[in-house]
Amino acid sequence: MADLLAPSTPALSHPAGRPSLAARVPLGGTTDPDEILDRFVDWVAEVGFELYPAQEEALLEILAGKHVILNTPTGSGKSLVALGLHFKGLCEGKTSFYTSPIKALASEKFFSLCEDFGAENVGMLTGDASINSRAPILCCTAEVLSNMALRQGERLSTLPTW
Repeated sequence: MADLLAPSTPALSHPAGRPSLAARVPLGGTTDPDEILDRFVDWVAEVGFELYPAQEEALLEILAGKHVILNTPTGSGKSLVALGLHFKGLCEGKTSFYTSPIKALASEKFFSLCEDFGAENVGMLTGDASINSRAPILCCTAEVLSNMALRQGERLSTLPTW
């Protein structure tokens, strides 16, 4: 975690001007759910979003260490909740995964997450391509993650960030 940006570092922005979530990670990280939530909600407000009740409830459950299934209509903000989960993992020094059924979706999300977290914090594993495979946020196909889980078992759930 020491490689991440210090709080005094100006917030980085991706080309569209959206501030970096990685810049919100405190120096040395944190496991405090309240601090993680506050930092994420501040970022959400800064980019001009407002959390819907379902998003807020899902984030609170995730930060409490619970599993969540968010069954809401397309366009209702499930991706924002996923960003919150990736942010939590980054703050806690853990690896998080974004999976998709096909390589094209994994690739699309890879570029999107690079914009929000910085390319140094995001990797992609599709079977055909491996980019920054030791990053704390990994985009991959469900097949790749399944194979990793079969090969690594319990060790997969304790992957450190590199």
